[in-house]
Amino acid sequence: MKRVELLAPAGDLEKLKMAIIYGADAVYIGGEKFGLRAASKNFTESEMIEGINFAHEHEKRVYVTCNIIPHNEDLDGASEYFKYLESIGVDAIIISDPGFLLIAKESVPSMELHLSTQANTTNFSSAKFWHSQGIKRIVTARELSLGELKDFKNNIPSTLELEAFVHGAMCISYSGRCLISNYFTSRDANRGECAQPCRWNYALMEEKRPGQFYPVEQDDRGTYFFNSKDLCLIEYIPELIKSGIDSLKIEGRIKTSYYVATVVRAYRMAIDAYYEDPENWKFNEAWMDELMKVSYRDFTTAFFESDDTSESQNYGSSSYIRNFDFVGLVKSGTNQEGYALIEQRNKFSKGEIVEIIGPDSNSVLLSQILEIKDIKNITLESSNVPKQEVYVKLEANVKENYILRRAVEKND
Repeated sequence: MKRVELLAPAGDLEKLKMAIIYGADAVYIGGEKFGLRAASKNFTESEMIEGINFAHEHEKRVYVTCNIIPHNEDLDGASEYFKYLESIGVDAIIISDPGFLLIAKESVPSMELHLSTQANTTNFSSAKFWHSQGIKRIVTARELSLGELKDFKNNIPSTLELEAFVHGAMCISYSGRCLISNYFTSRDANRGECAQPCRWNYALMEEKRPGQFYPVEQDDRGTYFFNSKDLCLIEYIPELIKSGIDSLKIEGRIKTSYYVATVVRAYRMAIDAYYEDPENWKFNEAWMDELMKVSYRDFTTAFFESDDTSESQNYGSSSYIRNFDFVGLVKSGTNQEGYALIEQRNKFSKGEIVEIIGPDSNSVLLSQILEIKDIKNITLESSNVPKQEVYVKLEANVKENYILRRAVEKND
């Protein structure tokens, strides 16, 4: 059985490594040109080379986003950039524009080309057209139901792959082609600079009553009527795989490395459980619990089950839900003296109870922090310096790249 690909976002080099270590089969990244995530750190040329080498050493793939909707001036340098990406071993380029497709076919004819969700491919006839132009994989529009995805796969050549989003933020317009940011902030969402004004609080103003604002709903907070919940399809792994989709895509290149590792790990467990015993696969609530231990908005299945998405918007708030803090990343595992080298990500103190997860374990460990020492062997009561490396004695043994997290205290 051909196994479905789990595709993860990687906004920088650390996220790329964490995604692969925690179970991604491939990652998508952005360089310093032509990508749609200007807010992400993105990759310098040297970082891109290091990331590609790391991925290939682990037998994983790297796709580079060049999926802006370009204006004339954006075409300058595209050919040279595509040739550079080919020279450093990029596995595929993700594009959305016919102009970029033409340039890629002329400059890197052997390069694998994927069509971005920005191209809004919603039917198999369009997909066959793009395939005839040299596209190897279609990233389908987020607006398709399971039934449509099945029809899609059944009516395209076997040589054309399908990739579908299964987790992460949703846009207010067809798969990201939004102009609200342009109007309000002069930041072009289709060229990587989205300010996310769809998630702002709006009210109504009548033309002859300037300055008088009326809530769209009878609520003194107004309403966030463009504010989509986050997509989450982890409960539908069997249906997704049986539909014939080739790649399951997680959104989130501007998310943290903790987010990437945790979400990838949860989907990895669900996918692996299916392949181990497809007939008896049963959804494990622990996987959903993991997804709720990162910063997220309320979840929705969006268009996956039907066209009725009336419950897919969060009208009350655009805030994220955060139940856990990422407090440390293990840089070196437990030594003979019982200490592990931890890079601090949020303040933690002696005596606290933390949860620990790792890429080689499906379980969650609970451990008390017994001791903390700095690199000069001075005992500390807490680590409160960002990115500080400290030696920590825990009740549990840990390995490199394990993650420490702590439940957020809720105020009554």
